Parts: sequence; structure tokens; C-alpha cells
Amino acid sequence: MPDIQRATGMRDVLPDERPYWDAIIVTAIDLAQRYGYQRVDIPIIEYTELFTRGVGTASDFFIKKEMYTLDEGEGRSLTLRPEFTAGFVRAYIENGMGSWSQPVKVYTIGPVFRRESPQAARFRQHSQFNPEILGEIDPAADVEIMMIVLNLHKELGYKNLTFQLNSTGCPECKPNYVVELKRFLSGHMDKLAPVDKERMQRNPLRILDTKEEGMEQLLAEAPVILDYLCDDCDDHFQELRGLLDALEQSYEINNRLVRGIDYYTKTVFELWDQDIGAQSSLCGGGRYDGLSEAIGGPPLPAVGVGIGIERIIIGMRQQEIDLPDPKKPVVMVAHFGGNTKPAAIQLAYHLRDAGIGTRMVFARTRRSMKSQMREADRHEVDFTAIIGDSELESDSAMIKNMGTGEQTLVGNNEIIQWFHEQLGSL
Repeated sequence: MPDIQRATGMRDVLPDERPYWDAIIVTAIDLAQRYGYQRVDIPIIEYTELFTRGVGTASDFFIKKEMYTLDEGEGRSLTLRPEFTAGFVRAYIENGMGSWSQPVKVYTIGPVFRRESPQAARFRQHSQFNPEILGEIDPAADVEIMMIVLNLHKELGYKNLTFQLNSTGCPECKPNYVVELKRFLSGHMDKLAPVDKERMQRNPLRILDTKEEGMEQLLAEAPVILDYLCDDCDDHFQELRGLLDALEQSYEINNRLVRGIDYYTKTVFELWDQDIGAQSSLCGGGRYDGLSEAIGGPPLPAVGVGIGIERIIIGMRQQEIDLPDPKKPVVMVAHFGGNTKPAAIQLAYHLRDAGIGTRMVFARTRRSMKSQMREADRHEVDFTAIIGDSELESDSAMIKNMGTGEQTLVGNNEIIQWFHEQLGSL
């Protein structure tokens, strides 16, 4: 092993996994464009107060000090983005998107960073696809975001999908619920784990999705937030449910679903795959109508979702979802060194320029043709174009069909057309 290894919680994406990434990213971009979203790219690093003011200091990853922050001097610090949403809202305000035609529908793809304990499907650097709708309160916007999530996973081969759905209310009604929840939990402090006792002081809602052992029965008796919604939040949630029903879209009300960040209001959701089991949650998002005001901007209703690319890949592998075979070179150019080498390089260039995937044999000294044929077999090419002295003299190449063993001498002025005809018949 080398003395220097990759940092804890980071990972390398190697060629055997990269086709998954390519398929997901291509599908996500195509889907976003079909839905009328425009791509934006925001900085990987932002001023820390964007997240502390926007996301909220009661969020768990602040408690655990999960942000990567560096001191810039003069009392300011910078932070590697732990999520995209606050940056989207900052970009909306700073770039005057409020003057654009509303709503603004945008998406991005890129890495986010959290200093959390590495575990399955969680890395300190992980990548997300985030579609967002800014400037719209209509529950139909929530449904559209949910349908993008659903369509993406279905088009990638997932099948048994359903949504978990809840409403977290708004600043008008959420505080009343928090009071009742705290009153209930205060009567059972002996059953709370230390981490949940800490949450009681900072963000009692987070206890609802605790993973601590023995909490299932207790929380089944806890007050339900849907019983405390104001009329506006209740109307919004009922309309959302009606739209999902009209689409005949499967969902379950999950009273314990609150998500882990403070800025959510009204709708919160997760997409679940019933075939995966314990790790059935694929991604989640919701509405964040108060985030803009929290960072000093105007009122701005908005809804979005963060979809982890690594999480999708894990699910695809668990379910053995096949990917289309990646494009690979179908021709290898072999030579005998000397004057045949420049001719082979020229042929490889012209074939690639014509859109024909081609590998080139590398050799500073002469290699046996038997060795080069073994290399062609390893790479599973369909044809090997051989250039020797006689082919050089006749301005041609000897083409070997690697499946049948048949060899054909083809002139260089005809070789591109010949390959197009042959490949079209495979």
C-alpha cells in the first residue's frame, strides 16, 4: 500500500462503476430538460453564514460539526457546501432571478461534503442531482418534483416504488405542535437515549425519526403533526394528496417523516423502494418556503429534492439492474514497428475521426503479431487492422474479423466505408 491513501470517507470511481454514473447523469439531464428545467452551477464553497442562517443551527449535522469550514480571516469563514438548497436560494437572490419569469425551474449535478462517520451509502464527498422550483406555492410544483424523482428511478430500472409523505407545517402552526411533542416526550425522559435528550433542547422534531432502539412503541403514541396544521397548511397538504391520487401514484402518510434540516415547511417526502429492505429510502426532499427570508432575502416559496447518485448506484447493484453495454472500440490497429507505426497511427486517427471506436497498439519496440492478437482478444474488438510492410507498400490494411478469422485486404481510400458497412451489419 502507498504511504499516502485517499482521505477517510472519500472514494475513487473506477471504470467498472463509471457506466452507472454516466447512465444516471445522462438520464437526469434528459429528464430535467423534458420538464423544462435549466442547469445552473453554484460554487462548491460559500460563506459559512449562508448555511448557519439558512439551514439552522439545530440541524443534526451542525450538532455533530459535520461541515468542512476554514477560516478566511477578519471574522469570516468559508464552508464546503453540505447541501445545495441554500446555495440555490442565495444565487436566486444575488442574480436577480426574481425578475425572471416565475417560477424559476433549475437543476444542478455535483458534489456535496459532510464530515460524518463513513457508512454504507454515506460518504464525506457524495454527488447529487438536485431539481428545484423557486417562486411557486402551488402543490402542483411539489408533485412535479416528486414525479421527476419517480421518473428518474423508473427510467433507470427501479420498479417497486412508493412515496412516504408528510407535512411539517409552517411557522404559524409548527410551534404549537412542537410544544405538544415536548410535553409528551418530557413524560418519558427515562426512555430517551442521550442523543435524543440533546435533540429535545435543540430540535425535538428530529426525535421522530430517531434510529435509537426501543423508540418505535413510544413514538407510535406521540402526537401527530397533521392534527396541528393550520388551515393553509392543511389545504395545501390535502390538495397535494388529491393530485397524487389523480395520478394514481402510490404513497403512504408517514407521521414520523420530518427530514433532517430545519428549513423544511409543509411538504416533506421520501421515495422508497420496497425491494431493497432496510435501506429502502432512496432520496428525499420537500418545501422550504422560509429559507429565503432566513438568509436576508424576500419571501420565496420553493420546493426541491436532493438525489444521491451513489445511493442510486447501490440500489441498482442490489437489484442487479442491467445497464446498456457502454460504447467501446470495435477495431484495433496492429503494426510491426518501423515505418508501419506512423501509418498505423494515421489509420487509427482517421477511423476515430469517422466515428469508429478504435484502439491502438502501443510499442516502442517491435511486438510479435501473436502478442498483439492476444491484446485484441482481451479488449474484445470485432476487427483488427494489420499494417505490415506489404500493406504499407499497397496503401492498404489487412482486416481480420476476430469472430470468424476471415482476413480481407482493404485499400486505405475505401477502409472507412468498408467498416461502416461491416459494423452496420453486426
